[in-house]
Amino acid sequence: MEMTNDPVGAAIQDFMAGNRKARIVVESNLTEDDEIEVAYLFRTPEEMPELELLALDECRGRVLDVGAGAGCHSLALQYLGVDVTALDVSAGAVQAMRQQGIRQVLEQDIFKLSGQRYDTLLLLMNGIGIAGDLEGLERFLEHTKTLLNLGGQILLESSDILYMFEEEDGSVLLDLNAGYYGEVVYNMRYKEHQTGKFKWLFIDPAILEDYATSHGYTFELLYEGEAGNYLARLALAQA
Repeated sequence: MEMTNDPVGAAIQDFMAGNRKARIVVESNLTEDDEIEVAYLFRTPEEMPELELLALDECRGRVLDVGAGAGCHSLALQYLGVDVTALDVSAGAVQAMRQQGIRQVLEQDIFKLSGQRYDTLLLLMNGIGIAGDLEGLERFLEHTKTLLNLGGQILLESSDILYMFEEEDGSVLLDLNAGYYGEVVYNMRYKEHQTGKFKWLFIDPAILEDYATSHGYTFELLYEGEAGNYLARLALAQA
């Protein structure tokens, strides 16, 4: 299988072929280069943090795992007998999920998905980042109405990254002309593969609640972590 510009998929495939030390380089406009250990994408439920286990427990009905990656959450749900479909844009990741026995896998962009209805949309590992920016979040919240059954829910993880702009004296330094501080620009690299620059959204829960309610969703904070990360439930408000 030949892949181009698919660093995540290529790294996942290398890991499955035996390279247990594969790492993806992550560049951003906020911090120095970081790395993702590909092994982390294959974690078992025993290795998952409390937030993720809670999210899996809150899934109901027909589930769409958005940005499923190597499929660890879909595998856990499938083991529990949940009707789950794993979705990712990475061809290499999709192939890996099928190799691991995930029965329902889609190679698709969530914004282009149509004709399907789910009871739960699951977006872990800051999955709401796919919105890119606040304008994209509005697009996402409108589009997901076409994907949710009556009474459906979105379970999403994100983080408030305001702490990254704190000075030593505790004050916060923001460029008010640069847009919302949670709109981060990334590039991911693995061997000859790279994504090119793309926006990824981190959104604080108060602003998310404002956007969710303005688009007809209820908002519930299910979990708050020590590092500013949280799990939220958005549900379509009943008419």
